[in-house]
Amino acid sequence: MAEQILIREDIGAITRLTLNAPGSLNALSDAMLARLKEEFSSLMQDTGQRVVILRGAGKAFCAGHDLKELRAKRQEADKGAVAIRDLFDRCAEVMQMIPRLPQPVIAQVHGIATAAGCQLVASCDLAVASDETRFGVNGVNIGLFCSTPMVALSRNVPRKHVFEMLTTGRFIYANRAAELGLINKSVHSEALESETMDLAETIAAKLGSAVTVGKRAFYEQLELPLNAAYEMTGAVMVENMQNNDTAEGISAFLEKRVPNWSQD
Repeated sequence: MAEQILIREDIGAITRLTLNAPGSLNALSDAMLARLKEEFSSLMQDTGQRVVILRGAGKAFCAGHDLKELRAKRQEADKGAVAIRDLFDRCAEVMQMIPRLPQPVIAQVHGIATAAGCQLVASCDLAVASDETRFGVNGVNIGLFCSTPMVALSRNVPRKHVFEMLTTGRFIYANRAAELGLINKSVHSEALESETMDLAETIAAKLGSAVTVGKRAFYEQLELPLNAAYEMTGAVMVENMQNNDTAEGISAFLEKRVPNWSQD
């Protein structure tokens, strides 16, 4: 039986997705993108899972697209451009599913995260990386500017630093990635799993409906002018306040006790 290319484990309310193609450094092949889309679609409807951890098996988190597949698509007679565009469209669809998931998604990063792998980290809501991890959008080194990865990257990192990464093809290490805002923190490799799980457990312990509403509002308000953002988030606060579990949380705080939420 062939080994699964993407492994899902549900650990209580935390779902862990492991990219499991270590031989290709967990490249975002057609098969990997298909499985990610499948699991993200499932999680869209899964109210029991509160946090998702995305990680890679083997020596790396993700090395980006499968260059052998890209080359083969380019060589398809009369259909090369169509096949390549289809791949990038499917990749963009998967990346855009992450902020739409009701659960916060944490990237647990080690080894390297390059090109579309770096894009994947930038697309996640949170990221923890081991201190030896290298991040890069290195396509320019082989003559392929990382135009699609720069979309997510430029929404995380100040533009001059992004442009430097894109045009030089140089790597940055995890401590620099944390300084620039690409990841939340850099930790020793031995502590990577425990630090990531601690963050996931902290979030999972919160009222799930509040986090879901808040995540949706977080991304929606980013696209709005200031006054419209306040208008929209005010409505979200009203919606949140109507939740009986929120009322219980407020009462528990005022009464100095642990909330008894119906969702737990």
